Amino acid sequence: MTRPTITVYAPKGRNTGAAAVVFPGGGFQVLAIDLEGTEVCDWLNGKGITCVLLKYRVPSAPYSWECRCYPDLYTESTMALQDAQRAIKLVRFHAKEWHVDVHKIGVVGFSAGGYLVAEASTRFKSRLYRSMDAADGESARPDFAIAIYPGRLATDDDKLNPNVPVSRDTPPTFLLQAQDDHTDGVNQSLVYYSALRKVGVPAEMHIYAGGGHAFGLRRSKFPITQWPRLAEVWLKSIGMIPSADG
Repeated sequence: MTRPTITVYAPKGRNTGAAAVVFPGGGFQVLAIDLEGTEVCDWLNGKGITCVLLKYRVPSAPYSWECRCYPDLYTESTMALQDAQRAIKLVRFHAKEWHVDVHKIGVVGFSAGGYLVAEASTRFKSRLYRSMDAADGESARPDFAIAIYPGRLATDDDKLNPNVPVSRDTPPTFLLQAQDDHTDGVNQSLVYYSALRKVGVPAEMHIYAGGGHAFGLRRSKFPITQWPRLAEVWLKSIGMIPSADG
């Protein structure tokens, strides 16, 4: 994927005014555009949330069989973050046209997209590209963040990746991961949650014993696949969507 695009999916029924920019995973090699993209938009639309699906650039270094790793595992993914910042700004710029509340624009990401969620949540003060038009005058800060089985947030010695400098301005965050996630490891969420807690950022974390990695919204025998219900309750608790009695 070398040319970024956004696709806007508006809810067909009620519109809560909330919007989410969705970052599919794929290890910064490919994009799981169905499992962690369009299927997520169907879920969000069903909750009255506008979905903005981002196809971000992923020209990452190839997997190295010599070290059995991605050489740039803990480096910043600059082009993907540029695309994320631009997408959030565009949603704010077109908020009225797209029937979106400028104070209810969040990000949702999976795996590598979960890492991009953290980058967008912590590095929004500095635009990483030259201004293109009036939309770049908007804020790139998300109002909420949802990271599902995120990767790259922790180093090998269980310290916070310096490319996600958590601060008090980091938005409220929802984290979910399985203990048996052998792709990225549960320590990714644990380390990031600890950093959020230390600076007082409202954060909710759910760790399940089983479930593995890359399950998206598809149901399985594992209880973790019921996570969309938890996320919906959390979105209500932080005022992004109305509660049932609201």
